Amino acid sequence: MFPASCFQRLRPSTSLSTNLGRFRKQHALTFARRQSSSVPLKSPRSWSPIVIGSIASGLIGYSLSALWKPSLTSEALEEMEPKYGTPKDFEQAIKELRDLFDSDDAVSTHPDDLRIHGYSENDYHPNAPHTVIVYPKSTEDVVKIVKTAVKYRMPLTPFSGGTSLEGSYRGSHVGGICVDMSDMNKIIEIHEADSDLVCQPGVGWMEINETLQKKGIPLFFPLDPGPGATIGGMMSTGCSGTNAVRYGTAKGEWFLNATVVLPSGEVIKTRQRARKSAAGFDTTKLFIGAEGTLGIITEVTIRLAPVLPTTVAVVHFPDVKRATEAVIDVMNRGVGIQCVELCDSEFMRSINLFGASQRKYPEQDSLFFKFQGPTSASIAETAKIVKEIVQKHGGTGFELARSEKEAHDLWADRKNALYSGLALLEGSRGWSTDVCVPVSKLPQLVYETKKDLERLGLVSIVVGHVGDGNFHTQLLFRNDKELESVREAVHRMVKRAIKLEGTCTGEHGVGIGKREYLYEELGEGTVELMRSVKRTLDPLGLFNPGKLYPDRIDKKSKR
Repeated sequence: MFPASCFQRLRPSTSLSTNLGRFRKQHALTFARRQSSSVPLKSPRSWSPIVIGSIASGLIGYSLSALWKPSLTSEALEEMEPKYGTPKDFEQAIKELRDLFDSDDAVSTHPDDLRIHGYSENDYHPNAPHTVIVYPKSTEDVVKIVKTAVKYRMPLTPFSGGTSLEGSYRGSHVGGICVDMSDMNKIIEIHEADSDLVCQPGVGWMEINETLQKKGIPLFFPLDPGPGATIGGMMSTGCSGTNAVRYGTAKGEWFLNATVVLPSGEVIKTRQRARKSAAGFDTTKLFIGAEGTLGIITEVTIRLAPVLPTTVAVVHFPDVKRATEAVIDVMNRGVGIQCVELCDSEFMRSINLFGASQRKYPEQDSLFFKFQGPTSASIAETAKIVKEIVQKHGGTGFELARSEKEAHDLWADRKNALYSGLALLEGSRGWSTDVCVPVSKLPQLVYETKKDLERLGLVSIVVGHVGDGNFHTQLLFRNDKELESVREAVHRMVKRAIKLEGTCTGEHGVGIGKREYLYEELGEGTVELMRSVKRTLDPLGLFNPGKLYPDRIDKKSKR
């Protein structure tokens, strides 16, 4: 547990009434002595009740301010860096962790393990290894790890699917404990009648959907980020995916509750399993998008949706502007759209070069639609309405899948973006990033970004969840010089999105890569509110340090 001194600035004294009584008595005696020794009283009425009341109020007010005053100013407290343990402390912590866990596999300091958990092939942010990797199997195991981290002042970082694109699970600069949740991968309960499911954080969304399908349960979890993503990481980054236009994001009602181990070692459950609740504010959402900085999620109840028949169509446009205008028109008609994806002409060219597809596409800006409905007739009606709308906006070559296999193959071409994109530049690597703007601003963002990339001589593809204005790019590079150009391009793209009333991250999270933009996007007041919540729950600053929260604005230089 934390020493009491850590929390002194967070709560008032429990003996406030006793102290107040003591202050009143003390100041009354002082006042009486001064009266008898230095002020000759002519009559009992010389001091009016108003004067006496004023002085008493002032004294009590002063006493209260003295009682509540912290030992450091709030400004000094805000600027304090976390105090971590020494290397010897960390060695002792590892020894204690080995004693706490019976299995030899539960605690690892093997160099390969440390590298895997502190490095990523998915991004190009600075690498930072952890000191030790621990593999819990239960909430109780996580509590043991947290208490050890607190005792020895070790930074603590949760690790889930390892698919983060913004460095969310990198180690601290001093090392620390990485809590790998991969052994907490069980589906605990399935409530088909309630359309929900209880699971541990290490289970993948694809595994959940495969399990439901094998059991013949006609439900699925509709959030669909990268294939390796797990429930804990999805909740922690506030992710979504191609289905967001129909089902929304992690910040909707898909996570009904969570069991969380707080930095104090206390275990909480954010709410009950009822579909809705008006009991206080929604503490579940406090941990959605918090990236492990406020607590470690150990169990989650997720909401499921009915599986509906779907099919896929593709259509081509002269430019992004007309494609986006068509999407806005389609969405405002209220037809059954599950997904609508914008793929630019370079992406369509990359599909042809990659060679995995069964077809050759026109190399034009295109839309991939996934239609859904309860019956084939409803899907056919949706397809008819969409075809008429896209043609009105200059769409050509509208092609509707004629079978389930053809629909699967069409959608696979869109989902292979990462691999097909690399075919555009031999020997290249790709930097994947995303931003999001109001849908009506998407054409301007895409146009200005593509012009910037052309100026820099960078090869890229654009893939967007156009139905909600989410814009992804894969920027290709072959050497360090081109990598620096990519960094510059990403920076300008983010700035451009924020100026268009958008966000630096639509679904990838903040991590290391996007935290510098939060003051500009959210404003200082909002960021400081987030930081205040962090300080309250994690006063030692041990949980996933260096992520999410931006470096503090230098107010002195601003003056």
